Amino acid sequence: MAAPGREVNLPTLARHLVENGPHKTLPTPRRVRILINGACIADTLNTGGALFVWEHPYYPQLYVPKSALLENVKGYTIVYENHRDVKDTHDKPIAQTLKVKVTRNSDNSMKEVKDGFMVFRDDLPERASPLNNMLKVNFSCADKWLEEDTPMFVHPKDPFKRIDILHCSRPLRVSLNNTVIANSPFSLQLHETGLRVRYYVPLSSVDTSVLRPSQTTTQCPYKGTAEYYDVVVGGETYKDVVWFYTQPTVECAAIAGLCCFYNEKVDMQIQNGDEWHKA
Repeated sequence: MAAPGREVNLPTLARHLVENGPHKTLPTPRRVRILINGACIADTLNTGGALFVWEHPYYPQLYVPKSALLENVKGYTIVYENHRDVKDTHDKPIAQTLKVKVTRNSDNSMKEVKDGFMVFRDDLPERASPLNNMLKVNFSCADKWLEEDTPMFVHPKDPFKRIDILHCSRPLRVSLNNTVIANSPFSLQLHETGLRVRYYVPLSSVDTSVLRPSQTTTQCPYKGTAEYYDVVVGGETYKDVVWFYTQPTVECAAIAGLCCFYNEKVDMQIQNGDEWHKA
């Protein structure tokens, strides 16, 4: 299986899921829509919902019923073409990939997706039966995914993961190479299921003379797009030690513009009464 965040070859994925079964699945009644070239080409509104599928243990993808595919969208011509049969190791058909062409009639602009759609058959083994007649779309092949009316970002959010942002009035101190580089009277603690606590502090509490803009960016479906600073202390450059979100997602709006230090790369301490403890 591919590493988290990377799309996989659909026939390879189909064989893995049918032979081993998904890591887990969970039906969801939330409406899911898939947009390509401005057209909504799939909508679960009248199909009974979608299916969270953990292809690996890290986070889920959303599969929709084959019946969610739309052919008559006003202002568009949509064509679905069978691409190739996908067979298991015993040469039994288990799925079929599709080529999708979406043409905007007003200007004849067309977008074609050749390797991003796959429909599973309806007679899969019991271990893979939740995937019967389900449509898998590689997340990056669509221009936009909507969960109800909210756009998805990077990949679908895990329904078992949550983020809590808590105001903490205990002072926080950050050092690197025996040099204090941040001293804040408070922080915002970001608790994300399964991960260690991250502490966000205002830029005014950081010694900005040690910060250097980094070209690194990362994306998170829960928080948004992060930008980074390198830290230069004692003539040494420490890459991507600090990150911040200029425009975080709505649920994480409280951390906008605040700085977070990579706990594992610095000496971070939080004050408990008269004592300082490792954060």
